[in-house]
Amino acid sequence: MKVTEHIEKANGKTLFSFEIVPPQKGSNINDLYANIDPLMEFNPPFIDVTTSREEYVYIEKDGLFDRKITRMRPGTVGICASLQYKYNVDAIPHILCGGFTKEETEYMLIDCQYLGIDNLVALRGDPMKGEKYFTPTKGGNNYAIDLVKQIKNMNNGNFLHGNAEIKNKPDFCVGVAGYPEKHIEAPSLDADLKRLKEKVDAGADYVVTQMFFDNQRYFKFVQAARNIGITVPIIPGIKPVAVKRHLQILPQVFWLDMPTELILDIEKAKDNKEVRQIGIDFAIQQSKELLEYGVPCLHYYSMGKSDNIKAIAKGIF
Repeated sequence: MKVTEHIEKANGKTLFSFEIVPPQKGSNINDLYANIDPLMEFNPPFIDVTTSREEYVYIEKDGLFDRKITRMRPGTVGICASLQYKYNVDAIPHILCGGFTKEETEYMLIDCQYLGIDNLVALRGDPMKGEKYFTPTKGGNNYAIDLVKQIKNMNNGNFLHGNAEIKNKPDFCVGVAGYPEKHIEAPSLDADLKRLKEKVDAGADYVVTQMFFDNQRYFKFVQAARNIGITVPIIPGIKPVAVKRHLQILPQVFWLDMPTELILDIEKAKDNKEVRQIGIDFAIQQSKELLEYGVPCLHYYSMGKSDNIKAIAKGIF
């Protein structure tokens, strides 16, 4: 079922969903299940699975180091198929521009269709580790809007090397990213909203926001989006603070502000266990305010650990 259909079926009730990271190459998928199992009591209608682009590794041979390209967290589409089978939920793979040619993307989309995956999140992706700026992959899509167009073209039976007369065309529901405090590379929030409008006009069916800690930023973002004609659902993304280092990492990586009250509480915490509880308590209050606002879904970035997400969900659902 499509994300938009889940939202419509909920008839105004706020849904619960979360996002996971694939295990590293060589790990056991049962470790992933162990983090998902505790969250299933809250009946998530869908689960997002991130995709990591390629990265460089250095392999020593005869005293020299040879640089190779690899993927440390492969298997996103396979994991999605496994989650749909095991938990009877819709699993949503993130599809990236970075690291994939258009042909590789088309093959991935065909796999998704065969496996009964109805939803995708289309993202440009980040620069490779060690690179300051994003460089498009040769033969790949440059921006998320190009990826949205490729997916929507395939929905119409238009493949890269010609049209196909197929009885069962794919009908992917496509999500895209939104940034309540603007994308780090955008010159302004207005310019960033214009890019978002272009992605929606190209066929995006819903928006999931980057994490934020000030709900007023989300409320203003949604209103500004509505003012320029973006009518699709805008799902807020929530990340509970878990360690003290998040005070430096999150604002730097995601270009966001953190409330003074939250900063002071974290700075006063004696250890990361206390920080984790502060993050849980803050996310519960943040979620309650968003719930009262009437958001279509509360989407949590779990990033491999579920104990804090479960504690938050217990306080909300």
